[in-house]
Amino acid sequence: MKKLFKTSMLLAAMVPAVALAQPSAGDQEITLGGAGSSDKDFDSSGLSVQGSWGQYLSDSSLWGVRQTVNAFDTEGESVQWSGSTRVFYDYHFGSGNSRPFIGLSAGGIYGDGVDETFMGGPEIGYKHWLNENTFVTGLVEYQFLFESASDVDDTYDDGAFFYSVGLGYNF
Repeated sequence: MKKLFKTSMLLAAMVPAVALAQPSAGDQEITLGGAGSSDKDFDSSGLSVQGSWGQYLSDSSLWGVRQTVNAFDTEGESVQWSGSTRVFYDYHFGSGNSRPFIGLSAGGIYGDGVDETFMGGPEIGYKHWLNENTFVTGLVEYQFLFESASDVDDTYDDGAFFYSVGLGYNF
């Protein structure tokens, strides 16, 4: 009987934690993530920072703007900067602290050493809330580049995958 009581109390204590992570229509979120790399002598280094702002249209759907800034520094060369700005729409599945999502994004890429062009494609990700407002997120984007709408069919197979991990906050 004592074991049943303890188990029941433990389960009851977990119920509010599961219900914590349920954004609703009108809630907003921001995310921030980054990555970097260097060769063994630090002669060539790269840094990437990604952030986003979004607003929930419902408990499951989120739209927003995502920004990525990249810097690449090679010894003896000036730092090369590039970036991309995209609008996205994501649909979240389930409820509770862990929620996978799928979506689409479209925008542009620009900067030093890149052809300034449009980009777009599908994305898939996962969010896990650590408390009521804070979550960790992972995202995989498949982006293809195109100059105009007529190029989309020709360039879809020539895309690239982009990965990111970060932290987010709902308010």
